Formats: sequence, structure tokens, C-alpha cells
Amino acid sequence: MPTLSVILITRNEESNLDDCLASLDGIAQQIVVVDSNSTDRTLEIANRYGALMAYPSDWPGFGPQKNRALDLATCDWVLSLDADERLTPALKSEILTAINHSAQVDCFAIPRLSWYCGRFIRHSGWSPDYVDRLFKRGTARFSDDLVHERLIPNGAVAKLENPMLHYSFMNYAQVLDKLNRYSTASAAQAFAKGKTSSPLKAVLHGLWAFVRTYILRAGFLDGPQGFALAISNGQGTYYRYMKLWQLNQDAGK
Repeated sequence: MPTLSVILITRNEESNLDDCLASLDGIAQQIVVVDSNSTDRTLEIANRYGALMAYPSDWPGFGPQKNRALDLATCDWVLSLDADERLTPALKSEILTAINHSAQVDCFAIPRLSWYCGRFIRHSGWSPDYVDRLFKRGTARFSDDLVHERLIPNGAVAKLENPMLHYSFMNYAQVLDKLNRYSTASAAQAFAKGKTSSPLKAVLHGLWAFVRTYILRAGFLDGPQGFALAISNGQGTYYRYMKLWQLNQDAGK
């Protein structure tokens, strides 16, 4: 019978990790947690669930860190999760069916239903949000991107039907914090690739991100949260391009 390793990377995830690991009951033969200098109860919670732990001192970016977790997995199949994600009973049943009857498929994409400051978002480009997460060990690796990493499977990908629950943003303070951190990392990644920007580019790309989210992807159907999400998408895009422009300016001094 195929076995399943669940891998996570963490940093100060005490508010999420317990619910995440509890949702793995009855499905995971191994839990791997690679932690990045947590100062809260993250390690205590992971140890309570019998996780295999690693504590690298450096931070190489999301992709390389997830590959570190992947390298510690020993089961036949691997499921990569974030601490703010949960498996439902229906999804767990579908995963077990998939790994036990998948003679021709090595990787599965799982749809996510994401929470944004008071409601699950069903439009705005957030649903259906398929992410490649379940795969046979040895058939996929994560990209080396600092942020917005992706799984790179060797073969074809099939889709599961039941969504995982993604509690991505519980309040607007979290939105602003992540917007700042990710726009900084994305700008650094773009700068390393030789890309350039300008204030005009920042404004135009920010406006386009708002219009795409709220109008073209029907964010208006997600109520007030849809409007707020479109604004935050526009802001994140604007600041990413402005930070890239600042890096260009600093490099030219």
C-alpha cells in the first residue's frame, strides 16, 4: 500500500500549524517540517505530531527551502502543504484513492478555496486555484525562486476535484505584511534577472492588476472583500515595480 509524506516549511506558524497537522489525521505516514528560526510555539506543535524536524540557519528562499523538506521525505508519495492550508475529509479520501490507483499519473493538482478577511473567495482569479502539490517522490522538484515557487513535475498532471481550504488572510494587517514582504522579494528576484522598471510602469501595472482582478475576473461578485482584494493586488503590483525601480536607481549610483 503506498505511503505518504507531508512536507511543510514554517516560520512562526503557531496560529496555523495545529489545525493544519490535525487535518492530516489518518492519511500521513510521515510529516516533515523545515523551520526557519521560529520564536513562537511552532516547534512544540510540530513535535507533538511526531514531525521530522530540520532547522537550517539560513534562508535560501521558498523554492530551495521546500526542496530541503522534500529531500527529507521517505514515503512513496509526497504532499506539499503550507501551514495555513487544511485538508477536508472529502479531499483526504480522494487523495487516498489517487495514490492507490494512479498507475499512469505521477502528479496531481489540488484546487484551493482561499479565505480573505471574512469570506472564501470564489472569483477574483482565486477560484479555481489549482496547485501542483501531490506527487510520487522522485518525479518532481521545486523551482529555485525566492518567492512564487512552483513544483516542476517530470510528466503529466491530473486534477483532483475536492478543494483544500486555504486560510490565507485572516485580517488586513496580514494582507499589508505579506504585501510588503512579497513585493520586496519579488523586486529582488526581478532585479537579479536584469529586469528594469519606472514609476510609470508601476502605476500602469498596478492599475491593470486592479482591473483584471475586479472586472475581468469578476471580483465584484466577491462583495466588499473582492473590492479590497483587487486593491491589494494593485498595491502589491505597484510596490513591486517601484521597489524594482529603486533597486535600479541604487545600482546606477
